[in-house]
Amino acid sequence: MIKALSYLIIGVCLCISVRIFSRAWEKTHLSYQSIKVTGLAQRDFTSDRIIWSSSFSRKAYTLAEANSQIKKDIIAVKQYLISHGIQESEIVFSALQINREFDSKYDNEGKTTGQVFSGFNLSQQISVESKNLPTVENAYKNAGSLIDQSIEFISGEPDYFYSKLADLKIELLSEATKDGYNRADKIAENAEGSVGKMKNASMGVIQITGQNSTEDYSWDGAFNTKAKNKTAAVTVKLEFEIK
Repeated sequence: MIKALSYLIIGVCLCISVRIFSRAWEKTHLSYQSIKVTGLAQRDFTSDRIIWSSSFSRKAYTLAEANSQIKKDIIAVKQYLISHGIQESEIVFSALQINREFDSKYDNEGKTTGQVFSGFNLSQQISVESKNLPTVENAYKNAGSLIDQSIEFISGEPDYFYSKLADLKIELLSEATKDGYNRADKIAENAEGSVGKMKNASMGVIQITGQNSTEDYSWDGAFNTKAKNKTAAVTVKLEFEIK
């Protein structure tokens, strides 16, 4: 009887000890109970700056002749741009590139026997940077008329940029953080808990793609410059304590 009573007392004491230890562990290890979520924010926006880069060239047997021809082309191209509403301050001509070109020589059997000088090729790069998108777009669309003047004009596709992109990124990060918190709060609520302090946070890269496009995101961040209308998106990984 005494032995059984001793076992009973030991059992009760053990249960009390386990209960006390359990409560102490929960209290001291509360910070290890957390929830991890990903917040997302995205925004459509329209570019407010355009850069249009192009080039043209002339080739002649003598440098003087090639230079004389391309000078006339430079004047004609500049006049074309100004006549289409582009400001002279928005036009930038780069340094003239000069290349000596050679043609291959062949014998009667079609084998290469050497090279012979064929002339000087002068190439001129030009770019237009403006906030007046419609004006530059109109000039770009009608640039084929320069070819009618026997100018070997090679038009590049315009690039579009947004001057307030830095501010937009900050706004998106704020929205993504709020979205992440709301997700965590909803999960905690359904589990009869509440969100505590934030433990960790990491920002994903900004992804900028054309609106309604099928472009893939890139690990180092997509940055579309060809679409005038774009979509910016960012994710934020967050970890919160659960109370």
